[in-house]
Amino acid sequence: MGKADLHIHTTASDGRLSPEEVPALASENGLEVIAITDHDTIDGYFPASEAGERIGVEVLPGVELTCDFNSRESHLLAYCFDPEDPDFLQLLAHHKKARLDRIEWIVGQLTQQGLDIDKNEVRAEAAGGNVGRPHVASVLVKKGYVGSAKEAFIRYLGNHALGPIQSYYVSHEEAVERIKGAGGATILAHPGVLYSREEIEQWIDAGLDGLEVVHSSHNYDQQKKYREMAEQHNLLMTGGSDYHGDGEGYLRNFGVITTSLAQVEKLKQMTRQRKKISV
Repeated sequence: MGKADLHIHTTASDGRLSPEEVPALASENGLEVIAITDHDTIDGYFPASEAGERIGVEVLPGVELTCDFNSRESHLLAYCFDPEDPDFLQLLAHHKKARLDRIEWIVGQLTQQGLDIDKNEVRAEAAGGNVGRPHVASVLVKKGYVGSAKEAFIRYLGNHALGPIQSYYVSHEEAVERIKGAGGATILAHPGVLYSREEIEQWIDAGLDGLEVVHSSHNYDQQKKYREMAEQHNLLMTGGSDYHGDGEGYLRNFGVITTSLAQVEKLKQMTRQRKKISV
């Protein structure tokens, strides 16, 4: 009855623990398998994998890929792809630039509102990792514009505050295709209340492999709904804590919000078969 957490972030994107620290924490919390799913980067995978090998925690290749779905930003989890696939690495490089372009646009919006903020301050906050809105929030807190990251998102950084965010990402169809081309599996991240049933059908039509049924934001009814939908469409079911670290705005569900090793094996079987077919 081993446990796995397939949704974890590190300092390679917007997490607070280094990739090397996560496997040790996973071991302490009874996890046998984890996936590092930083936003649009796999920079944390290799150091985490090496650390995991030393202490007996398996680290799967993973990433939370941002994509454009019906003109809105969506997140697609990818697992067990070839981390050295050149086409997939090219896509991640494109998304790294897309994140910088998006942050520049957000900073421009905030500047128009009279806030004294510079894109280089935000990049410095990311400390070399992939930059995102949480790093903008940190700058706003440090400059005294808001008292907390939560307030920053409520007042300035939420979709309701920024309005339609210009998209620099690939479409969800292309994202699915590129992940599968690298031998990986595609899982819709934390669907929660984000999508209607008809919209999830669109994802399935695009070739989606599975749903993140278990997530820190999902209540029992939502888990039941997505489990039934996955069974109906013969989709994979995954789960994870979406762990970023301790502190404000982060959920301490590490080792609690998990998925079974049986689900992990189904995921591996699919990707092994996909890689055989592509050879």
